[in-house]
Amino acid sequence: MPATSAQPQNTHSGGCLCGAIRYQTTGAPIRITVCHCSFCQRATGSAFMVEPIFAQDQLTITSGTPATHSQASTGSGKLVHVHFCAQCGTKLYLSFERFTEAIGLYAGTFDTPGWFTIAPNDTKHIFLDSAQSGVVIPAGIPTYRQHATANDGTPITPHIYTAPHTIP
Repeated sequence: MPATSAQPQNTHSGGCLCGAIRYQTTGAPIRITVCHCSFCQRATGSAFMVEPIFAQDQLTITSGTPATHSQASTGSGKLVHVHFCAQCGTKLYLSFERFTEAIGLYAGTFDTPGWFTIAPNDTKHIFLDSAQSGVVIPAGIPTYRQHATANDGTPITPHIYTAPHTIP
C-alpha cells in the first residue's frame, strides 16, 4: 500500500469487522509464525494461524479499546492474552506472559493481509504434532513438533523438509 499523508511509509493498518477497533503497525514483523496448535485452530476456526510477530512498541491501537481474554497455554502453562473487539468478536492480536516483549497479530485483520512475505529466513511452523490431516508444509521452512523453544528458553532444533510435506 503506498504511503499517504495519513499513513506513513512502512506502516500497515488493520482492525475488526465492525470498525470499532483500529490499529497500525510500524516496520516489518520480527518473524512470521504459522501455528498449528489446537488453541490457534479453535481461536481462528481454521487449520492454523498465520501470525506476524512484532515488538509491542510496533503496535498502536488508533481507535477503540480491545477486550482481553486470558488463558493458560497447555504447552507452557503461561498465560496467552487474546485481544478482541467486544462488539463484533474479531480477534486482533495475542500478547504473552512467556514472551512479554512480543505481540502476534491475526494476519487476516490487516487491511491488506498479504503485505508481508512468508519466507524461510523469517518464518517457522510450530506444533506440527497438532496439525490437521492434509495440511501441506512447504519445503525449506523450519518446523517444530511443538514450540520452537523449551519452557526454559532453550532453542529446539528445527526440522526442515526438502520437499513439500503433507500431514498424514
